[in-house]
Amino acid sequence: MRIAVTGASGKTGWRVVDEALLRGNQVVPILRPDSQVPQAFADGKVEIKRLDLANQTALVAALSGCDALVIATGARPSLDLAGPLKVDALGIRAQISACKKAGVERVVLVSSLCSGRLFHPLNLFGLILLWKRLGERWLAASGLKYTIVRPGGLKEAEEQLELQGIRFTDADQQESSSIPRRLVAKVCLDAIELPAAVGRILEITSAEDVVPQALADWLAVNPA
Repeated sequence: MRIAVTGASGKTGWRVVDEALLRGNQVVPILRPDSQVPQAFADGKVEIKRLDLANQTALVAALSGCDALVIATGARPSLDLAGPLKVDALGIRAQISACKKAGVERVVLVSSLCSGRLFHPLNLFGLILLWKRLGERWLAASGLKYTIVRPGGLKEAEEQLELQGIRFTDADQQESSSIPRRLVAKVCLDAIELPAAVGRILEITSAEDVVPQALADWLAVNPA
């Protein structure tokens, strides 16, 4: 497959790119003009696209010929409290529009546990969970073949991931716990490959006391 990844310079995004390459996919990392290229794909073997996501013409051109898009963009802490609105809501809407124009039907969005929750400490940062939920809703109403992945607290750990079992649930079933970013990337790519993941919101956390289970197996016993 040819998979585009927005937010590809971020801590989750570059892992999505890396995992997609390991699976033999063609990958188009999409970075902001001022983003640094992660070392994981700084060797020139991937077709990097630098653009502002608000530039529809450039974004449509970057997505042209792609089979799927993983949206790994996310607002970063800053003094701009409108950042979450711009990135997690309006930015998602812009990417939805570009997918339709470019003919990309399959989209996986990396969101967040507790998306849509009003009374939550994360909302001190520009009501981020409310804007994330609006972005989710726009994607769900878009007519695209979507999957929304809501991870818990994101960890940088790369060691002994095989000891971590992923806890999968439907929407609004989990409130805390964490998961390594690498496992989030794997779930995103599994979702692209599984028709049963279309139209689903998947909440994911992990722990060593969780029995390992593949997403395909969980979906088989938890149909929509």
